[in-house]
Amino acid sequence: MTQYYDVTRPLSGSTAVYPGDIEPRFSTMDCGQYLLTDIRMSTHSGTHIDAPSHYLKNGESVDKIPLDALIGSCRVIETPGRGGEITPGDIRDTLEGTERVLLKTGYRDSRVFDPSYPALNLAAATLLTSSGITVVGTDTPSIEKFQGSGEVHRALLGRGVVVIEFLDLSCVPEGDYTMVALPLLLPGLDGSPARVILVKN
Repeated sequence: MTQYYDVTRPLSGSTAVYPGDIEPRFSTMDCGQYLLTDIRMSTHSGTHIDAPSHYLKNGESVDKIPLDALIGSCRVIETPGRGGEITPGDIRDTLEGTERVLLKTGYRDSRVFDPSYPALNLAAATLLTSSGITVVGTDTPSIEKFQGSGEVHRALLGRGVVVIEFLDLSCVPEGDYTMVALPLLLPGLDGSPARVILVKN
């Protein structure tokens, strides 16, 4: 039996945001025969995809990410990290036979930002790129530590790796899946909220 996992975090006015980012706001108007809602949020609100241009001034925008990178087989890996850091030793033995990895760290709270979330260190990011990984996702607010220098993002995005952040993997067992991760078609922008689905056959 086919099983579907929606690993997208609900996006609302109470969704936690990275400090300094725009808090999502929704304003619904009753126009008589219909309702109309204004939405104000960041391109990195909720579950979202980073485009290369997020950290690389001359990088491609989110609408240029190829669909064959966003749809295909993936592997969910449980890696809580030690001391808030995910190292090469935490992931090295799990990468063979896959091009897309989603890091299940156990981070769950989507309402209050926690700066101690687990994140990749630069050596782990370098291992991913050298292993042929094309997509890396995480259930934390960022793939990089809080107030990081951007080196982890640049190491991944600069080598064409798609970065997906703030997934909800809490109910997904470790293992292999088919992933569908679709950003909005936002020409020229540095990222987009996304709906991400995992399929287990």
